[in-house]
Amino acid sequence: MIYFLTRYLEQAFAPPGFGVFQYVWFRSAAAAITALLMSFLIGPRIIDALQRRQIGEQEKLELATTGNHKGKAGTPTMGGLIILAALLAPTLLWANVLNPYVILIVLVTAWLGGVGFVDDYLKVVKKFQKGLIGRYKIIGQVSIGLVLGGSIVFFPEWFGTSFYKVSTLTTIPFAKNINLDFGWLYVPMVVLVITATSNAVNLTDGLDGLAIGTVSIAALALAAICYVSGNAKFANYLNIMHLRGSDELTVFCAALVGAGLGFMWFNAFPAQVFMGDTGSLALGGALGGLCILVKKELLLPILGGVFFAETLSVILQVSYFRYTKRKYGEGKRLLKMAPLHHHFEKSGWHESKIVVRFYIIAVLLAIITLATFKVR
Repeated sequence: MIYFLTRYLEQAFAPPGFGVFQYVWFRSAAAAITALLMSFLIGPRIIDALQRRQIGEQEKLELATTGNHKGKAGTPTMGGLIILAALLAPTLLWANVLNPYVILIVLVTAWLGGVGFVDDYLKVVKKFQKGLIGRYKIIGQVSIGLVLGGSIVFFPEWFGTSFYKVSTLTTIPFAKNINLDFGWLYVPMVVLVITATSNAVNLTDGLDGLAIGTVSIAALALAAICYVSGNAKFANYLNIMHLRGSDELTVFCAALVGAGLGFMWFNAFPAQVFMGDTGSLALGGALGGLCILVKKELLLPILGGVFFAETLSVILQVSYFRYTKRKYGEGKRLLKMAPLHHHFEKSGWHESKIVVRFYIIAVLLAIITLATFKVR
């Protein structure tokens, strides 16, 4: 909204200095600061409201004997509402809200936030043990994946005339002048990415500050990727697809970093609030959606390596248990507990040590991701 207001004022009255509002980097910085301040402003109010309504985390019996988790039962959850408000409001305030990239990423984030909210509401308020039934959650994830993929494939004119040539393409990491064309498999691929990333972040959200910190690190790297993808000179220099208008996603990424840092203020150990599925599904979908929109889907296993490892640990744990039960009549565990962060907890690592070390890995993976552009 500010984008259009300042643009009108500049054209109508030509006030000095107003041209800076048209620069993506300036509006991105403003969005990050706005999101951070908004988190500080609304965070305590939402936490107090959740406490008054006794919307708290239920005790995890499998972790009841773990020292890090003693006393966590009853901590307010559904704190993803703080993240969503502090992310979406600054984005709508500072970004070009008519930009198709912005419209789609806001839609994906809000939709999956809504799916997560329903799950949390049923689980915490209505006391349904499993919350939203799994198949309904999958339907919510698949449906928004179909909307995103369908928009890119069937309405490429929304993104500009040159988008026709790249609508079903994706960049291959480390390869120069080679792009992978998914063709008619593009929409199923988008559905897979959205579903996988939203669930992966959901699995990672098990320790104070872990999910929000790693998401914020990935979002910072994606801010740089979105900016260079939308800038013709940088895209040409790095030999990547130039996606006109995608640099506007930098505003969203910056708001995500600001909202993430603001939420971390309340979510750092010992957490005052948990994000719940309201936050984790939305954040995972946002990361997946950003990579899809800038044609960097194959970078997700690197950039989101922490989330990938967490998901893989669950798959391997379940598969190994089923295999040994079928072969020996008794299921055995590959890890002490899955996801991976709980394995380290059971190994005696303190929660804060696990989180900080995962942060270090996430930073390293973000640097490697950005390095792939120059290596090409």
